[in-house]
Amino acid sequence: MELQLIRNATVKLTYAGKTLLLDPYLGEKGSGPSYTGKERSPVVPLPISLEEILDGVDAVVASHVHSDHFDTTAREILPKELPLLCQPEDEKTMRDLGFTDVHPVAGALWLDDISVARTPGRHGSGAVLKDMGVVSGFFFEAPGEPSVYWAGDTVLTDEIRELLRVRKPDLVLTHSCGAVWGDGVYILMDDEQTAEVCRLAPESVVVAIHMEAVDHATVSRTQLRETARKNGIPDERLLIPLDGESVRL
Repeated sequence: MELQLIRNATVKLTYAGKTLLLDPYLGEKGSGPSYTGKERSPVVPLPISLEEILDGVDAVVASHVHSDHFDTTAREILPKELPLLCQPEDEKTMRDLGFTDVHPVAGALWLDDISVARTPGRHGSGAVLKDMGVVSGFFFEAPGEPSVYWAGDTVLTDEIRELLRVRKPDLVLTHSCGAVWGDGVYILMDDEQTAEVCRLAPESVVVAIHMEAVDHATVSRTQLRETARKNGIPDERLLIPLDGESVRL
């Protein structure tokens, strides 16, 4: 298994002979909206070309359709015949955009040898949940491959704590920039919650993504590393890749 962080939550995951593109956020720097009024997002450019990103992609997996996860550029340039996995709530949107091979993941489905199961997420707390809507994570398993739990856009919840305890994924992908909404309400895990994930899953490798790409982020890579070290978490247990960097497991 190999994953390459592109930017934000966009990842190329090479898994069981397939290359999956997760949450394509493909526009140029500053091509999207600002979420706080500070700066238009994304706040950093893509580390590689669009041609390189799309090369070899067999399927797309969308955790939800917020503009920093499935942007205008992705909607325009992704081949419409590519298999596209999404939460059932987004099926109509994807079909209306012209995608012809849409697979809503209500519980679990198979993509050749890969089992893809939907997992719960909560994109914040309190009143902001009405703004955020429904989001999902996904759990990937395949013969001879490490299990991968992609938490998606969520804060740490009791359901996620239980999932980590029971399912013991080999690799956990967290969205860890501590993004905020409204009156400073966290809508993603911050550094302390990411450290807690590491403690809850002592046998897992945690890979923190969704970092330093949007203007409503509050946690930097450096801050996350410092918090992890203060909590006694070895660097090899929490990986914080740079944009364009690859991780193998």
